[in-house]
Amino acid sequence: MEQAPPLVGPDLAIGVPLAELAENMPLLGHAGGKAIVLVRTGADIRAISATCSHYGGPLGDGLVVGKTIRCPWHHACFDLNTGEARGAPALDTIACYEVERRDDRVIVRAQKRAPGPAKPSITLPTSIVIVGAGAAGSAAAERLRALGHTGSITLIGNESSGPVDRPNLSKDYLAGTAPEEWVSLRSRQFYEQIKVDLRTDDPAAELNPSKKSLLLQSGRTVPYDALLLATGAEPRRLALAGSDLPTVFTLRTLNDAKAIIAAARTARRAVIVGSSFIGLEAAAALRTRGLEVAVVSRDRVPLERVLGAQLGQFVQALHEKHGVRFHLTTSPRAIHTQTVELENGVVLEADFVVLGVGVRPRVALATKAGLKVDDGIVVDSHLRTSFPGVWAAGDIARYPDPRQGTSVRIEHWVLAQRQGQSVARDMLGLGERFRDVPFFWSRHYDVTLSYVGHATADDAIEVLGNIARHDATVIYRRAGRPVAVVTVGRDRLSLAIEAALERDDVDAVETLLADN
Repeated sequence: MEQAPPLVGPDLAIGVPLAELAENMPLLGHAGGKAIVLVRTGADIRAISATCSHYGGPLGDGLVVGKTIRCPWHHACFDLNTGEARGAPALDTIACYEVERRDDRVIVRAQKRAPGPAKPSITLPTSIVIVGAGAAGSAAAERLRALGHTGSITLIGNESSGPVDRPNLSKDYLAGTAPEEWVSLRSRQFYEQIKVDLRTDDPAAELNPSKKSLLLQSGRTVPYDALLLATGAEPRRLALAGSDLPTVFTLRTLNDAKAIIAAARTARRAVIVGSSFIGLEAAAALRTRGLEVAVVSRDRVPLERVLGAQLGQFVQALHEKHGVRFHLTTSPRAIHTQTVELENGVVLEADFVVLGVGVRPRVALATKAGLKVDDGIVVDSHLRTSFPGVWAAGDIARYPDPRQGTSVRIEHWVLAQRQGQSVARDMLGLGERFRDVPFFWSRHYDVTLSYVGHATADDAIEVLGNIARHDATVIYRRAGRPVAVVTVGRDRLSLAIEAALERDDVDAVETLLADN
């Protein structure tokens, strides 16, 4: 999905004066027809591709943190020395270039050779099985190989498509602005090349952690030395008349998105039930396709429980500006083939319905196996479950929040990927406690919300800037302490706050907020 940016700035093959390189401030230029960023950190000067390998974000607008640079769009993190994608959502390495200092000029030379995989750990498990081929599972498999694991890896999924970029399903792909080839995270050939056995036609049926074995639906038993449960979540459905009609959809898988797109081709009107992120992103995508869209929600304000009233009202107004009609503080009473009947007596015409009423973690496998479960699989700070040799990550993992002193289960794509990567390190004896700050983004038409941290509905909310002008910071405080921040049109600030939260540097967070 990487898109080459226009070549702007100085020709770095000719060089730039050393004095033009400010400490830890990316300088965008080009060499040999490639957009390149120069970064000066102390006496070190590094040259790296200016394009994020995730969605093509501009690293020239990114933030330098230590020996890494972070993308302003979706907070991917790259090693400045090697170009390695150190933090999700980016998975691919980006190019690095040789740098020459000639007197007081800095010149970019040839591209460096990509580094090889790391040597394997001494405590290497011989056989690793990953149940779930979504964000956490696929990220774990890749990171294991990148770290030098040479044993067998089996990745078991239940979607024929294999790992897909799930956030795209409710955004560009559903809107018709992204081709299907953008949706696949990796091809089957990729997994063959890195020697990961991807299985999508034989789901896991039963786990026996005492015997370290996994029974598949076909009756085959797969032994393991280490196992990751990354089974994700499944959409909730409504217990009401008509909810099982073929024109009622949920949106979780590529096949779900394809079914909605097929229905949209001949439809005029759609009803979205639920004002969740998925529901509202689907509403925006269907409006982009030209459908009439109505959103039905029992909430007083869309997203109020997650973002607060003021930001929720902004999102609602944005959708209304684009033609979406809202029916709030009510719910469907019944769904019919061409209409949706609401509890308040209103009847809406609908060629099809999309349910966006939340998800539930898939914990049946863990529950039956006797693992500790409490609205998710309970794990420790290393993401290890209550049974040795079994880890859990992603939407199903209830883990200790290192900053707030509570256990949390968070349903964010990037967080799930980073948890999978953390588990890979821990399996190889390289692990540290999982301390990543939660991050997600949500796009509605031309507006993106960037959320770092984790807040609850009880936290106090403070707004800086002007939300209506798409230039604002929303702060969520608990006992006066900032625990989460949403930015609109302030991408670099979001990166800086994420980095400060990682360091547990509340003073730095407050300074950043005061300066912006």
